[in-house]
Amino acid sequence: MIHTGERPYKCKVCGYACKNSGHLKTHMMIHTGERPFTCKMCDYACKESGSLKTHMMIHTSERRYRCKVCGYACTCTRSCSLKTRDDAYR
Repeated sequence: MIHTGERPYKCKVCGYACKNSGHLKTHMMIHTGERPFTCKMCDYACKESGSLKTHMMIHTSERRYRCKVCGYACTCTRSCSLKTRDDAYR
């Protein structure tokens, strides 16, 4: 399946197709509104455990990623990538 591009798991609501049942299960939460992972410190809720783990860094002040240009620290790679890109134009 991986190399053939086959996507046998299909959403009956919108037609979304994916390679494994786990992705389909997560996708279905879009339609049901289910957000099983909840923060114990605030009202944040999400579909995936990784998103909750990243969110928790807000409460712990953990800054795992650092800009190589200026040293700015942030909680996710996207923020760090955007910051590095901005620094490159200075």
